[in-house]
Amino acid sequence: MTFTSRIAILRGAQLAAIFLVSLPTCRGDDGYRLWLKYDRVAAAVNIQGVLAESSSPTIDKAQAELVRGLSGLLGHAVLRVKALDRDGIVVLKKGPFGLKKGGYQIRFRTYTGHRMFLISADEDVGILYGAFHFLRLVQTGQSLDSFDLRDEPRIDIRMLDHWDNLDGSNERGYAGKPLWKWDQLPETLDPRYEDYARADASIGINAAVLNNVNSDSRILRADYLKKVARLADVFRPYGITVYLAVSFASPLKPPGPEQKRKRSGGIGTLDTADPLNPEVRQWWKSKAKEIYALIPDFGGFLVKANSEGMPGPQEYHRTHADGANMLAEALKPYGGRVLWRAFVYGSKVDPDRAKDANIEFARLDGQFADNAFIQIKNGPIDFQPREPLSPLFVNLKKTRMVLELQITQEYLGHASDLVYLGTQFKEYLGFDFGCPGPGTTVAAIIEGKVWGLRPSIIAGVANTGSDRNWTGHEFAQANWFAFGRLAWDPGLSPESIADDWIRMTLSHDEPVVGTIKSMMMGSWEAAVNYQEPLGLLHLMRASDHYGPAPASRVNKYFFMDAEGIGYERSTGGSDMVSQYCSPLSDEYDSLQAYPEKYLLFFHKIPWDFRMASGRTLWDELCWRYDSGVGYVRQMRKQWDSLKGRIDPDIQVQVSEKLEAQEAHAKDWRNTCLGFFATASRRPIP
Repeated sequence: MTFTSRIAILRGAQLAAIFLVSLPTCRGDDGYRLWLKYDRVAAAVNIQGVLAESSSPTIDKAQAELVRGLSGLLGHAVLRVKALDRDGIVVLKKGPFGLKKGGYQIRFRTYTGHRMFLISADEDVGILYGAFHFLRLVQTGQSLDSFDLRDEPRIDIRMLDHWDNLDGSNERGYAGKPLWKWDQLPETLDPRYEDYARADASIGINAAVLNNVNSDSRILRADYLKKVARLADVFRPYGITVYLAVSFASPLKPPGPEQKRKRSGGIGTLDTADPLNPEVRQWWKSKAKEIYALIPDFGGFLVKANSEGMPGPQEYHRTHADGANMLAEALKPYGGRVLWRAFVYGSKVDPDRAKDANIEFARLDGQFADNAFIQIKNGPIDFQPREPLSPLFVNLKKTRMVLELQITQEYLGHASDLVYLGTQFKEYLGFDFGCPGPGTTVAAIIEGKVWGLRPSIIAGVANTGSDRNWTGHEFAQANWFAFGRLAWDPGLSPESIADDWIRMTLSHDEPVVGTIKSMMMGSWEAAVNYQEPLGLLHLMRASDHYGPAPASRVNKYFFMDAEGIGYERSTGGSDMVSQYCSPLSDEYDSLQAYPEKYLLFFHKIPWDFRMASGRTLWDELCWRYDSGVGYVRQMRKQWDSLKGRIDPDIQVQVSEKLEAQEAHAKDWRNTCLGFFATASRRPIP
């Protein structure tokens, strides 16, 4: 056998091995590969090999991903090479190039007579991000002629929060069981762990909180920390730092065997968790030392305290700042951070729950340590389908903040409804408070452009699980994808992100891409309309946060009688509007300059109030609910028109879910309007 024949056989074997993971099987597409499918595309680009000028675990992952991805996308074996001896080589080169952490450059160059692509960065992880971006360019059919790109993340820490429990259950998860198999760790590593890390790195996510914010103290036991360390080892080459949600009660003695495990139970030996007690402070310092001995790059703690039954410093008549600073002190020698959630309510500081977080935390501004961050949900209530942004973002001027978004669809139809959240995330990131001047957007505040506080952090409550397609609904993958892309660059448009996701996941056919993008772009607004339009909120069942139950929420989250409907938060009501600064507070207080999408959040409005459309409030509510149902009905028709043009398994799965979504939307419309009609004494058109 000639040398050339041996090489041909070797290249053929490599190509076959690559195609085993990159081509769809005869069973159809099960969604496991997410947006990293690497199926062959019609790409007019010559790439023959990948050359890495240096080696490290992260650069090796980048080179392997390029070899794997380009071989599948181009339909021929792309090899690791050791010299720039031909055209079509992708070169991975480490800096310095003056790029920030995670940043990279992708350039088309001619060097020593050969045409090449150069992916360069100051750090290994930047090369990895650049490799994934290069693959996305090829995968989506972008022209690479004379290409010259420089890209850097605008937000430093881009995090997923996994609300997964140690017992194999998860909170607000709709895609099977948690990803982490705690009973098998640390001995057995599921291959999904690395595939999860690949998916995160491909969209720039660089941190993960592994467990539920309603934390079980056992996560800090030595046996569980060894499990966490094994996961950290898998994630590290992909640039992902591990964090843990911890219970404030962890230093306490554990509950006795005769007691059921309680949230207030600990794993320590103490009778108190008072943050000013020297023994408690030493317990946390010792625990931090133990963690960093196992995981040197550990990120820190996420804490939910004095909220929904979770223990906290207020039980000892201490402040949230006292509690956060104790943990910050323990983590500081190692560069760790504490992320302290501002989701608190029920403390009876005010009858209006929407005011609680601002009342609790604004008065503590400037009292938190420089490695303590306040993690704030986008809205003042609780991830509702649409809320105005929390006033805390402009009332904490001396405190570092984290924006917390929700990727999992707790209030938006779980994994049953098609709701593209790229549009929601973009609206929230672009929300402009107008003070201290125009352009004071949430994105600008989080990035540190307004108050000058860094590092910047954004968190998304994850929607991943053990389901084969990761998220329970094929289109829910797009929300994971959109969060990562917008966390990297809040300036991106949700439409361009949707376009990339469709081409990487479903089809390159232009009419198909256009149809699916049309479905996605209006799906969030439709869901708001068929659930809680015009600023209404918390109309859902308390048990599962899925279906409608407005009768159970009236006089708590909204008020309704024969005169009108809504919650009066103006200066004539709870005065929540005063938590915002002018001009936004004036706008929300007024019925002349009000934004209709928040109208009933801030005002109780007469049924005959004339809306911008010319309709009365009652007719507008009826129209909104019905238009939401109509949009879902139209999505079903659009999706059905794609039969035979996309993967049949995906087509059937999504078709069945859209059918269920239409029934869900009708239930919301009929239940809510039927209930409102009893008070309004008006017929449903």
